[in-house]
Amino acid sequence: MADEQALDEVVRFTSDLIRIDTTNRGGGDCQERPAAEYAAAALAEAGLEPILLERTKGRTNVVARLQGTEPSADALLVHGHLDVVPAEAADWSVHPFSGEIRDGVVWGRGAVDMKNMDAMILAVVRSWAREGVRPRRDVVIAFTADEEASAEDGSGFLADRHPHLFEGCTEGVSESGAFTFHDGSGRQIYPIAAGERGTGWMKLTARGRAGHGSKVNRENAVTRLAAAVARIGAHEWPLRLTPTVRAALTELAALYGIEPDLDDVDGLLEKLGPAAKLVESTVRNSANPTMLEAGYKVNVIPGEASAYVDGRFLAGHEDEFRATLDELTGPDVDWTFHHREVALQAPVDAPTFLRMREAVEEFAPEGYTVPYCMSGGTDAKQFSRLGITGYGFAPLKLPEGFDYQALFHGVDERVPVEALHFGVRVLDRFLRTA
Repeated sequence: MADEQALDEVVRFTSDLIRIDTTNRGGGDCQERPAAEYAAAALAEAGLEPILLERTKGRTNVVARLQGTEPSADALLVHGHLDVVPAEAADWSVHPFSGEIRDGVVWGRGAVDMKNMDAMILAVVRSWAREGVRPRRDVVIAFTADEEASAEDGSGFLADRHPHLFEGCTEGVSESGAFTFHDGSGRQIYPIAAGERGTGWMKLTARGRAGHGSKVNRENAVTRLAAAVARIGAHEWPLRLTPTVRAALTELAALYGIEPDLDDVDGLLEKLGPAAKLVESTVRNSANPTMLEAGYKVNVIPGEASAYVDGRFLAGHEDEFRATLDELTGPDVDWTFHHREVALQAPVDAPTFLRMREAVEEFAPEGYTVPYCMSGGTDAKQFSRLGITGYGFAPLKLPEGFDYQALFHGVDERVPVEALHFGVRVLDRFLRTA
C-alpha cells in the first residue's frame, strides 16, 4: 500500500503542477516543457530514466518504462496530459494558477483535468521505489502535451514517431473514470470508462453571391449557412447503443431495481433519475453548432460564410454520422472535418477492468462501480493507433456537492486532499495487480 510520504507528495505535486501555467488555447503557444521537466525530475529521483520528446519546441512529452517482474506479460500504459484549458482569473474565487491549498482542498486549473492524475502517477511510482516494489508487468508512463487541442504535439506525435517506446503495451489507463458520482439518494457510483465517442469537429462553408445589403439576393451565403446550422441544431439523432452503453444501462437498472428495457431507452433514462447523466450523452451521435464567421460590414452581403460544429459519433456509427451531415447541410453548404479522431470501445469483462473495479471497491466498499462511455475524448484515441485498448481510470473519492463533471473546464476547479489520497491508494492497488 502507498506510504504516508506518497500521500503528502500527491498533494504537493498537484499544487506544484497547477502553478506551472500550461494553458493550451489551441494556437500552438502552449509551453508544456516546464511541467514536463518537473515530472521527469520526479521520475528520475525514483530511479527511472525518463525521455523528453518534442515535435515542436517547448511542446514537451515525457516517457519512461518501469520494468515488471514478468517480462513475457503484456505491458500497461499509464498516461496523463500536462496541458490545461484557459482560465479567466477574474471569474475565480482563487487564482487559477495559484495551486492554493485551502480548507483541505487544492484549487486551480488542472486540479481534476488532469494534473491530479499526473501527481498520483508520480506519487505511486516514487512510493514503489522506496519500498522496492515492482509491478507484475511493464508499466509505461507517459505525460503528454497538447491533449486539450489536436494532440498533434502530444500523443499523436508519440504514437506516430516513437511507437517503439510503447512496445508490448496492449492496454492503457488515463483520465475520466472511477470518480464518485452522488445520485442524490445516498448512493455513491464509481463509473469506469470503457469507451469514448469519436471526435468530429467540422467546418461548414456556404458560398453565395456577394453584393449590396440593400439589394435582393437569393444567393446569400449567410442565409444558406444559417439554415444549415439551424437544421443541425434541431436534428433528433436516433438511439444507437454500443456494448459499453448497454452494459452501463443494464448495471444501473439493476442497481435501482428497474427492468432494463433497452427498447425504451429514453423511458429507462427517466427512471434512473440523476444517474442518467452518466449515460444520456452517449446513447446517440451528436452535433452542436459552436462558432459562426461571416461578413465584414453591415451593408455588404459576403460571398462566403462559415460555421464550426462539435460533432461526436459512437463506435460503429461514423458512416451514419457522415451521411446525416451530408443531408443536413444540403446542396449549398460544404463541410469538412476540422479535426477527427476515432471512437473507442473497450471490453468490460476483461481482467484489467475487473481489477480496476476491485481496487475501487476495496477503498470504497459502500460504492458501486459501473462501466460507462465518455461523451468526449482523451489521448487514448491516439494511442489506439498502436493497438492499445484504453480505459478511463483516475480514481477520486469526492464528497457530495463536488460535481466532478461540472468542474472539468469549469470555474473554481478544485480537488479535495482526501480525494487525492484515495486516488493514490486505489491507483497503487490497481497497478500492483494489473
